[in-house]
Amino acid sequence: MKDLKHLYDLEQLLQECNNDLVKEACEKGQIAVGDVCSMIPEVLLNLPGCFSVRLRAPRTGSIEIGTYYMTSLLCEYCRALVERAVEGGYNFLDCIIAPDACAAMNRCVENMELLKTCEKEKFFVTYSDVPMKSDETALKHYVRQMRLRVLEPLHDVYGIDVSDAALLEAVEQHNKVCRLIRELGEFRKEEYPRITGYEFYIFCLATYCCPKDMLLPILEETLEEVREREPDQEKTYRIRVLLAGSEIDDLDFIKLIEDNGALIVADRHCFGSFPGRDEIKICEGEDLLTQICRHYMVTGQCPRFMNTEKVEERKDYADRLAKEYHADGIIYEQMKFCDYWGYERMAASHIMHEEYGYPVLSIDRPYVVGSSGQLRTRVQAFVESVEIKKIQGGR
Repeated sequence: MKDLKHLYDLEQLLQECNNDLVKEACEKGQIAVGDVCSMIPEVLLNLPGCFSVRLRAPRTGSIEIGTYYMTSLLCEYCRALVERAVEGGYNFLDCIIAPDACAAMNRCVENMELLKTCEKEKFFVTYSDVPMKSDETALKHYVRQMRLRVLEPLHDVYGIDVSDAALLEAVEQHNKVCRLIRELGEFRKEEYPRITGYEFYIFCLATYCCPKDMLLPILEETLEEVREREPDQEKTYRIRVLLAGSEIDDLDFIKLIEDNGALIVADRHCFGSFPGRDEIKICEGEDLLTQICRHYMVTGQCPRFMNTEKVEERKDYADRLAKEYHADGIIYEQMKFCDYWGYERMAASHIMHEEYGYPVLSIDRPYVVGSSGQLRTRVQAFVESVEIKKIQGGR
């Protein structure tokens, strides 16, 4: 297929957390908000005058400094963030707004704060207590926390407008991005897709890491380009897979999977389009912040939600995505030492195979995959096993 116009430029942008679009927004006086987890409603960090940047550590090499402060038995993603912060990679940030989501991330952000890795005069860090259940009691607490730990600090320190009008403007911008990303992703349903999983991932990941107002024209142009794109006349993949799991911002990991014949047709992970690029539906007659928080609580698929309904919902959600996008199998992955996804991956891998009938590949991986020969071999073996089952007439 013909190369997409903006693909290479975005690939290069994603090699840096403080990329050119982020620098341009900062030069215009916008407030850069560090974001580390989807448990903080992303739309609240993109009010007029500010923008969110999901923290990453692209091109990570050694994480010895991060390991020194956090030990070798905690999440490599969190250690890599500490390493990058000590190197000065997040000096552009005006604040970090973090949830009390997991012990590893709490310790990560705490180290960034205590080590004074950002020297801006008004720089601040806040921590929010976020729900582990999805019910009305949890929602009320969630709303109070978002007002106290997100909106009020942004307003008091930087003068950010947190009125309902500002919230509504942020929701509208968020929904525009979601519509464009979802429409791009729809092309993956085709037998001969006009966009690969890797290409889609580049655009989706950029929406988490770059100012959204600057990305909108790029996404709009790309969507028109893909609509008119001529797909390959022969299949360039051997099987179609749903990729589910924890934090994935490693481009090489996606590339490794697709280079070995598994086309990623749906993505249910922390940087993916499901459920992160669901539109927020707003209705009149109810507090706007409450509606926003309810959206993130109800649609959230993080294994941190531990009520029985949510546990069951996550399996049904993966099943629905796999069917809708015609996946032949599911790849469940987790970052090494991730407590929540360690349990979720183990249980889901068994249940989705035994009860739902899907071939499942279960991966425990480092933060940076690179050209891992072991992982490559496992993906190749999985692809071959799925092909054999298809030939034999079963999943």
